[in-house]
Amino acid sequence: MLVASELPFHQIIGIELNPTLADTAQLNLEHWRATNAADSTAPPLAPIRLLEQDALTFDFPRTPTLAFLFHPFEAPVLKLLLRRIEAQFTPRRGTPAPAFDLLYVNSECRAVLDRLPAFTRLFLGPVAMSPEDHAADLAAIAQQKEYGSTGDEECAIYRLTGRSATLTPKPIHQIK
Repeated sequence: MLVASELPFHQIIGIELNPTLADTAQLNLEHWRATNAADSTAPPLAPIRLLEQDALTFDFPRTPTLAFLFHPFEAPVLKLLLRRIEAQFTPRRGTPAPAFDLLYVNSECRAVLDRLPAFTRLFLGPVAMSPEDHAADLAAIAQQKEYGSTGDEECAIYRLTGRSATLTPKPIHQIK
């Protein structure tokens, strides 16, 4: 949310179910805004809203949307979320459906998306971490034997194209 707020998005919406994590995110957001406001050379931030809510009950805006997921759910919950997104973005009579793209980092359940006919994968590959992010990643997973860090994250980008549409994936540098 914080990094996205530096980009020219119409709005940034974060969703967190856990009250403790939502409180921490809110404190981080307030610090981010205060730091930005204190820097006279900083560009204005995009509006940010943080919601303490279940992502499966969130009503997405019917505007072009880019959703960012950092592997927040295992396959059963991800399937439910994707079905909700598909239902909410189905074209309504007389109006085209707004664009919906999904940036899925640490895409452990990408097979779920790959099997859904309404989503088309545009990109799959490693995205390098900065040295600082790699060091933080190593520290965060130091106690978890089942995880390691290679210095990059698998990233996948999907577009909601509908069940009957076909889309020829473009190289990542052409996606805007």
